[in-house]
Amino acid sequence: MERQDHNEMTCAYWREVFLKLDHGDLIRRFALENDEKALYITYFCRRYRIDRETGIITETARPERTVSMMTQMAILNLFYYAKPGAAVCGRFVPYRDVKGAAPFSPAFQKSIEEGLAKPFDGHMEALEGACRALKGEKISTGDVGYVIHAFDWMPVMTVFWDGDEEFPAQANLLFDARITDYLHEESVCCIAGDLMERLREEAEL
Repeated sequence: MERQDHNEMTCAYWREVFLKLDHGDLIRRFALENDEKALYITYFCRRYRIDRETGIITETARPERTVSMMTQMAILNLFYYAKPGAAVCGRFVPYRDVKGAAPFSPAFQKSIEEGLAKPFDGHMEALEGACRALKGEKISTGDVGYVIHAFDWMPVMTVFWDGDEEFPAQANLLFDARITDYLHEESVCCIAGDLMERLREEAEL
């Protein structure tokens, strides 16, 4: 219960931050769909509505569904942390090499990359299908490799090696080297966590 309360307080804080931002500037910088009451953004192939009076985020296709803390943080932190003129460079790096992320890398590997690898051990076809469902672009790296976009301009590379008798399954997520021009290094974990959850959801694992 305490963790849930902390998460809600964190989300409430960032909703308040969002309300103070220049929404017109956000619309221009991120080419957001908008109306008088809300801004709209697509994140891992789902369209979300951000209420301009409350900061509450809902999924437009299923407004009754609870939006996870990770998704809320990914969207609201993007709006706050993105630098003017931010742009990706096209060079992918592991999380440990993301600017400022090294202290969080061991936890990232255990919670995200191992959490992605284990369910898909022996289920490469399911992972392929999940990546395609998220409109991933196939690459020739790993047993299964795809580039999937979190936001339209933010690619994430997913590389998976299936396990065998000698080695367990392994998954790596790589990010554009300039992703911290858009997000705080800890917020990158939210992107990774959401991708992990979406792939497992699409594969029904």
